Amino acid sequence: MEPPVLPLGARAMNVVGRGARAIGLPLGRLDVDRMLEGARRETGLDDFGDPGHGEGLERLCTSLEEDARLNLFGRYFAKRQLVELLCHRLRLVDHRKRHPETAEQRIRRPIFITGLPRTGTTLLHGLLSCDPANRSPLSWEIDDPCPPARAETYESDPRIERTEKRFTQLRQLAPSFQAIHPIGSTMPQECIVLTAPEFLSLRFEMCFDVAGYQTWMLEQDMRPAYRFHRHVLQHMQSEFAAERWVLKSPGHLGPLDALFAEYPDACVIQTHRDPVRVIPSVSSLEYSMRCVSTDDLDPARQGRQSMLVWPRLLEDGMRFRQAHPERAGQIFDLHMKALVADPVGSVRRIYERFELPLSTEAEARMEQYVVAHPKNEFGEHRYSLEAFSLDEAAIRDAVKGYSEHFGVEPEPFR
Repeated sequence: MEPPVLPLGARAMNVVGRGARAIGLPLGRLDVDRMLEGARRETGLDDFGDPGHGEGLERLCTSLEEDARLNLFGRYFAKRQLVELLCHRLRLVDHRKRHPETAEQRIRRPIFITGLPRTGTTLLHGLLSCDPANRSPLSWEIDDPCPPARAETYESDPRIERTEKRFTQLRQLAPSFQAIHPIGSTMPQECIVLTAPEFLSLRFEMCFDVAGYQTWMLEQDMRPAYRFHRHVLQHMQSEFAAERWVLKSPGHLGPLDALFAEYPDACVIQTHRDPVRVIPSVSSLEYSMRCVSTDDLDPARQGRQSMLVWPRLLEDGMRFRQAHPERAGQIFDLHMKALVADPVGSVRRIYERFELPLSTEAEARMEQYVVAHPKNEFGEHRYSLEAFSLDEAAIRDAVKGYSEHFGVEPEPFR
């Protein structure tokens, strides 16, 4: 695959970086202590809360150095992200110390959407967010979380414009990303962003080749990530709450044990689609983002990493469900084919399963959402198995148990 053409400023920075490397000058390591100090200076705060996040941060920085093959712009991009996440953490901890009553906020029957990427989860998240009884975390309030959003200024907060400017820059860096996975300041955001300041998140592998970090994270107890997740939700709803949260992430696929440990009354929707279509599609998504930060990205390596991560998360989720049949009533399976064929009808089935009221207003808003967001709204996403050296038979073999258990229909490339 051909990488995208970066904006002039990023290209110029990388030319300087390549020149420095050619004469033996180091580009500067991602030093954890310096990033911690940078976040302290930027916020004027020094309490990062529970120190458990430290190992994830160290592992991530090591992987960025050893695996990601960062160019000069990529180093700037990575450092800026990590410092911002540390700043978010400092501000969230400080806000809770000044407002201890935030810890009393109750999260009741949250709805979690999960499934492999590219299986209709974004469509479903948007639909459920149309219900006034539901609340989804929007990009702008996660991008700049302090102070918590207020109901009376929720649609006019100046942070909306600031976040949209950042997204405009991101679209310029990776022009094809919008057609693959639309982003916007007022769109519902994924939980991988909520848990990123705990440094236990799939967010990082979306942006960088951090194979070592990802391998480590797949073996971790994810309960600290979900404790932090709850803290963020409590923070966000302290000034503006609805009846329930609607949340989404492919990262929920594997650690269902941690999810239910933190949210025992959760309602989970798992979407399904043939992994033969999913794995090259998500490989394309990650490739389009990773190209921003490296001059040495191998599509075949990208494909191999996708084959390590996504079948593993499917297996972990299946193992939990088989071991905990008592949770069956809290999980609803939805095939992407059914969702696309009848979006609002699929929502009705979800509400019936979880015994939730679906108002006439909510249903009308959902119908309008479907019309306003047609397929390929931001352009067609083209991808193939061959681009990432993926083999259809190998994928089918890796996910055979999953496909058979859930009756996933083959969706071969034509």
